[in-house]
Amino acid sequence: MYSEDFDNVEAQERNGDDVYSKPVRAGKRTYFFDVKATKNNDYYLTITESKRRIERDGRFVYDKHKIFLYKEDFDKFAQGLEEIIRYIREKAPQITVAESDETSPAPFSDVKFEEL
Repeated sequence: MYSEDFDNVEAQERNGDDVYSKPVRAGKRTYFFDVKATKNNDYYLTITESKRRIERDGRFVYDKHKIFLYKEDFDKFAQGLEEIIRYIREKAPQITVAESDETSPAPFSDVKFEEL
């Protein structure tokens, strides 16, 4: 992790086994990178993907998926991630910024509230 990452205002230090947390908002998902400590004060990383969805009754719920990554695996994990990202960037069809920009407004649709 780079030192400037620690200066990010969204990053928070916590008490207990949570040592440091970095949320990354990406479209409809949020990724949490959490540094945690074992009882022996050994650090490890959890990566959590959280996606909000609406239940049929209108309640918001969050689907969460978590990965535990231990420091002895950091190098191999980082190498594999870099390799696969490079592959995707080289092989995947190119899309324009407008197509990939999830912050741009969605096209207008004619919704009648009585249909909801």
